[in-house]
Amino acid sequence: MTKFEALGLEKSLLNAVSDMGFESPSEVQEKAIPILLESDTDLVALAQTGTGKTAAFGFPLIQKIDSNSRTTQGLILSPTRELCLQITNELQLYSKYEKNISVVAIYGGASITEQARQIKRGAQIVVATPGRMKDMISRGLVDITKIDYCVLDEADEMLNMGFFEDIQDILSNTPNEKSTWLFSATMPKEVAIIAKKFMHSPKEITVGAKNYGATTVQHEYYLVSGRDRYPALKRLADTNPDIFSVVFCRTKRDTQKVAEKLIEDGYNAGALHGDLSREST
Repeated sequence: MTKFEALGLEKSLLNAVSDMGFESPSEVQEKAIPILLESDTDLVALAQTGTGKTAAFGFPLIQKIDSNSRTTQGLILSPTRELCLQITNELQLYSKYEKNISVVAIYGGASITEQARQIKRGAQIVVATPGRMKDMISRGLVDITKIDYCVLDEADEMLNMGFFEDIQDILSNTPNEKSTWLFSATMPKEVAIIAKKFMHSPKEITVGAKNYGATTVQHEYYLVSGRDRYPALKRLADTNPDIFSVVFCRTKRDTQKVAEKLIEDGYNAGALHGDLSREST
């Protein structure tokens, strides 16, 4: 019996594990997968980024999904478009030997009409960014009132990015009897509030030290006035010519303005925001 087999995964998932070259489960996978497979329970898992969290919730979710039903049964919320697409791709790899499992990514910057069409065809699992999911709910383009499972991935990052109210609104549209699985690197006050309000006696696992971020990441900050912010950004780019970075702005207008100024000044830049004006028809 392989180490993944001992976790309780079905043969089809084990075949996918073998194809992907996974040999041994990571610590978060070893702790979370048996708990999630054994019962329908809420779970809080504290683990740093890069510890294998997607497989920790992805394999149990796929195994629990009813492939004979085309209704949306699982919702995964993630902070960014890039992570949303990454999770979707990984879940599609995990479920390659499953019949009729459909995983659809929902995020800003792409056609909302096409995403709604994909869901209507029958998506058992939806992976979404909070902003786009809230917009689709308000437009009546997605129904999450009957889901069985909700995953909050990188919960602390979503809340750091200002999605606290969006997440509360989204979870308010889900049934009380669902299972909620919250994965986070840290447990700040906002994450604790979400857990207390929307989870029922969750089991908790911790990988590494609780409330510590990744030790391999170096953090620096600079205090500058508003008028000096853009020159400081350019100075950082000039000092680090090979840098690949994401600049977060308060509004869509600020995002577009900063990107346009960088392009005018000869930098390779682009804007990414939730403006739906070109894709809502």
